[in-house]
Amino acid sequence: MDERKILKDPIYFKIVSFFHENPASIDTPRGIATWVGENRRVVKKVLSDLARLKILTAHKAASTTGYSYTRDPAVIKRIGAYLKRSRAKKDMA
Repeated sequence: MDERKILKDPIYFKIVSFFHENPASIDTPRGIATWVGENRRVVKKVLSDLARLKILTAHKAASTTGYSYTRDPAVIKRIGAYLKRSRAKKDMA
C-alpha cells in the first residue's frame, strides 16, 4: 500500500490529518469516527490499514484498541509534507 495513494482517499486523509494535528491523541475507532464524522466500521478498517503502514500505532486492550500517531520523525515529516502539498493544491483550486 502506497501512502500517497491511500491519502488521496478522503477518509484516510481526514484521519491522518486529525492525528497529525493532534499528535498526542489516543482514541478508539468509535471516538475517531465521531471526530472525523464517518462510519465506525469504515474508520476501523482505515485505522487498521494505517497501523499496518506504521502511520498509526495500535494499542490493544482487553475490550478495544486505541490508536495514536506514529512517533517516527521520518514518517511524521513525510506525512506533514504531503498534507501541506495537498492543502496548497486545494487552496489553489
